[in-house]
Amino acid sequence: MPLSEDQIAELGKQTLEARKLSYSPYSNFAVGAVLVSSSGEFIAGANVENACYGAGICAERTAMVKAITSGIKSFIAVGVASSAGTTTSPCGICRQFLREFAPVIDVYMFSEDGSYVLEPLTTLLPRSFGPSNLNIAEPLP
Repeated sequence: MPLSEDQIAELGKQTLEARKLSYSPYSNFAVGAVLVSSSGEFIAGANVENACYGAGICAERTAMVKAITSGIKSFIAVGVASSAGTTTSPCGICRQFLREFAPVIDVYMFSEDGSYVLEPLTTLLPRSFGPSNLNIAEPLP
């Protein structure tokens, strides 16, 4: 289900704002992500780094973990924005993580000025790996 222009504007605003929640003293690369649930809720996340680099977590995964652990399990869109000033795509691990919980989701990649690029996750992660590859049903709606 596509977002309305008002929802896209709100998603962009909240996604750009979510970057302020970033803890990124090592890379200085702040990322904000905001999920939109099927019921219209906005769930924000930001990247959180660690001195042990591998222990950090990306913004998209932070938002998804926050949503899932809050009982929200159905999503229609995710917004992503970074401090790079231009559009930034979710990294590979985040694409896979999003796919687990929202195999069909629109990804809005926002730049500093609020403009965006829209791609479905299925385009960003073609021929994805999921529960069906393990011969089990998709666990979430």
